[in-house]
Amino acid sequence: MPASAGSTDDPGMAWTDEQGTAAACCGAASRGGEVAVARDERRAVATVSEPPRPLLLVLPGGVFTMGSTERRYREDGEGPPRTVHVEAFRIAAHAVSNDDFTAFVAATGYLTTAEREGWSFVFGGLLPDRFPPTRAVAAAPWWRQVPGATWFRPEGGVSDLEGRGDHPVVHVSWLDARAYCRWAGGRLPDEAEWEYAARGGLEGARYPWGDELTPGGEHRMNVYQGRFPEHDTGEDGYAGTAPVDAFAPNGHGLHNATGNVWEWCADRFGPSRPSQRNMRGGSYLCHESYCWRYRCAARSANTPDSSAGNIGFRLAANVVATTG
Repeated sequence: MPASAGSTDDPGMAWTDEQGTAAACCGAASRGGEVAVARDERRAVATVSEPPRPLLLVLPGGVFTMGSTERRYREDGEGPPRTVHVEAFRIAAHAVSNDDFTAFVAATGYLTTAEREGWSFVFGGLLPDRFPPTRAVAAAPWWRQVPGATWFRPEGGVSDLEGRGDHPVVHVSWLDARAYCRWAGGRLPDEAEWEYAARGGLEGARYPWGDELTPGGEHRMNVYQGRFPEHDTGEDGYAGTAPVDAFAPNGHGLHNATGNVWEWCADRFGPSRPSQRNMRGGSYLCHESYCWRYRCAARSANTPDSSAGNIGFRLAANVVATTG
């Protein structure tokens, strides 16, 4: 969820956020939003090699019921359910991975928002016990401002991507996601496209596979088990991020449409938060006791320059018309 951070020169003080406990698992605090957009829109990404040609699923246009009647998070604007039409579009089967983003940076020399700002937000439960004290979000102290945390050093310090090449890239802002998509010849999905794809053809279902979280006791996505935020038991097989194709795909062929990492969408959240961009899908930090947003209809948002260890994105594109 979004949270505007009030900075302080005292590293021992906590960030405050205007949304109260809304900071939750959903993306920690922001850096300042639209100021960063104006600055970054003048920064060109120099393409020095041909980008990869990702395999994108082609989804036919159609009508579906978007949203839900869930009232737990009324401020999210999840409801009421409404009929929405989407045109045919293409979307990746999984989120952009660390290996994918590595290729982008190698080709362009791109510096992410976190790299230029010198820090990003990291979930405290992933940091070593002796990690030096850092500022936290007042309403969500498990979010720690970690100097040097970036997409290639997810926990800051000497952390790296060893064994995580096929995990989703994180610590990427909406600005970074947009830059990658442009280089790859695509774009971010809009919110309606994202939900249409995530539902996998199941009208009104809570999750991409149906209404039951663990049918037959089987885990089908990467979310937080145990007592949040003290201990993630990892019953789904993962504590932290999972590979982008870790679980079976939905009916449209998408992996991890819910859980694992929040995914940036192209459009703005709405009139209540006009400077923020949509995020969908929930993350490995979502827990029903605090952030039951790992559902197809659930919404969140953050400022375009925000980054955290549980936010990534998925590539989409228009359907190319054929002639003949």
